[in-house]
Amino acid sequence: MSSPERLGSLRGQFLRWLLIPLVLLVALNAFSVYRNALDAADLAYDRSLLSSARALAERVEIVDGKVVANVPYVALDSFETDTLGRLYYKVTGVNGEFVSGYEDLPDLPKNVPRSEIYPALVHFFHADYQDQAVRIAALHQPVYDDQMRGIALIEVGETLDARRGLSRKILIDTLLRQATLVLAVALMVWVALRFVLAPIMQLRADVEAREPTDLSDFDPSVVHKEIRPLVNAMNGYMARLQTLINGQKRFIADASHQLRTPLTVLKTQAELALRENDPVAMRQIVQSIAQTTDATVHLANRLLTLARTGHGAAAAELEDLSLNQMARQVCLELAMPAVRKQIDLALEADDDVPFRGQALLLHEMLSNLLDNAIRYTPEQGRIVLRVYLQDEQAMIEIEDSGPGIPASEREKVFEPFYRAASSSVLNPGGTGLGLCIVHDIVKLHGGDIVLWDAHEDADTGNQAGADEASVAGEDKNTLGGLRVHIRFPRHA
Repeated sequence: MSSPERLGSLRGQFLRWLLIPLVLLVALNAFSVYRNALDAADLAYDRSLLSSARALAERVEIVDGKVVANVPYVALDSFETDTLGRLYYKVTGVNGEFVSGYEDLPDLPKNVPRSEIYPALVHFFHADYQDQAVRIAALHQPVYDDQMRGIALIEVGETLDARRGLSRKILIDTLLRQATLVLAVALMVWVALRFVLAPIMQLRADVEAREPTDLSDFDPSVVHKEIRPLVNAMNGYMARLQTLINGQKRFIADASHQLRTPLTVLKTQAELALRENDPVAMRQIVQSIAQTTDATVHLANRLLTLARTGHGAAAAELEDLSLNQMARQVCLELAMPAVRKQIDLALEADDDVPFRGQALLLHEMLSNLLDNAIRYTPEQGRIVLRVYLQDEQAMIEIEDSGPGIPASEREKVFEPFYRAASSSVLNPGGTGLGLCIVHDIVKLHGGDIVLWDAHEDADTGNQAGADEASVAGEDKNTLGGLRVHIRFPRHA
């Protein structure tokens, strides 16, 4: 993802993407125009050279069996100096002899083709003469009299000063026109972008002017069609943010309400202890304070765990672990509470159930499930914790012989601080956060959790979620109480 420094200005980036290819195209076009102009200039100057060669050819004749060129001195002067450059000429006879002009003017090379543009037998070629580049027109002129006939060669050369001056002028004019065109396009695009980006700038101003507590939707119709998905995404994000804030507000309100009661009880117990003089009664009050403090600490820890899972703070702390080893550790940690109630606690686990997750939260999840099962299972009951792999998915089941949870309340028990009616009787000191924390940890790891009652499953065979979970519990003896079934993807 590009950083803001790399992206820079939208207007500047758009202009770069537009103008850089445009400048390249203009450069190619200028080069093409320049070459075409040079060809046109060569054609014009070559025609002038051919005219000069023809003018000389008219003065070439045979006298007394020799080729002569009757060129007056005035004509010679005009050939030597011209306003467009310096001209040179040479006349060669029918036998290759020098007749007139500049004898050292380069001869016609053998490989120069005849010009197809003009009807005359003329060749054009470039050469160096007197340390100057020249363009030479070589015209073959028939000459004859009563005694002989043949072909004389008339060469007229011209320095390239005029041609180069014209080419420079053509190039400069072309570049100026193209540069003016590019600047005009850049200016028009800049002005157009101001109008095109005006709705986005207005949207930015609206965002900056919003109060921190205002999470209402922005109107996507005020921006262009291409920007509307972004506005809709912003609105969706603010809706999720509003849901999160509402949940946090509700959580804070519920937590403050839940903490207020034990803190009030602690304050009352402390005041009673201050007034009591009987050591025995004092000890009983202090024991009550200790119990209330333990319950308050337990509630605070549950609230902190719930806050962590609600924020997904552990999502970046994933590690490879073994669920069967973690389940064995949790069973050992909670073995004593099970022994005190004479509960048969069994672990049925595969040899290796690898998983990738947050070890602290998964440990908390198993501890909450097993602690709930011990709390609500009557004495001399039975609890089974199963951990196994099925279809490349990690499965966790906790089944007990307790009273279970009515079907009408199985979804509600995942809400914070909700307690079923039977739970309040069997465990008055509960917080109503255990299953809520379990649910959030399961969802944080991409899993699913299902509750069902083995009695109802056996009687009706049609309870919600029973079909899905019964596959996992196939060929396992049911205990008749609550079964919690958790399914994780193998690599969440």
